[in-house]
Amino acid sequence: MITSKERASWRAKANSLEPIIQLGKEGISENLISQIDDTLDARELIKIRVHLETAPKKPKELAGELAEALQAEVIQVIGGIIVLYREADEERIALKKKKRGAGTAKAVAKKKVKIKGKRQRQREKEEKNPYAKYDRPKFRGR
Repeated sequence: MITSKERASWRAKANSLEPIIQLGKEGISENLISQIDDTLDARELIKIRVHLETAPKKPKELAGELAEALQAEVIQVIGGIIVLYREADEERIALKKKKRGAGTAKAVAKKKVKIKGKRQRQREKEEKNPYAKYDRPKFRGR
């Protein structure tokens, strides 16, 4: 539980944020919870926009459900905007990465691409085909 001073501080920091997640007619789904969970791990403080016309519940009810599901704190709910905060837990983040197998795709060394210049390409072309040197553009001096 955070104090009112901490809540006020987080509310001030949230002013400059843009809503990065939208909640609409689908309501709260497992995909939405996992997306918000990943975002909270990365940012700690997020804004969620609730589309008032299509959302199945009121924003305060949705905020309570999200906070409970994510073990997060509701900083504020104004109109259709929910601000959530959850302190980043390095152990939980490392465990999630390990569970997902993060790093295995990046562990494979990427093939380095060497960019060749026009002259080098021409030399290689001439090595393969001796008649290619006649394709070489002529230099016209002045």
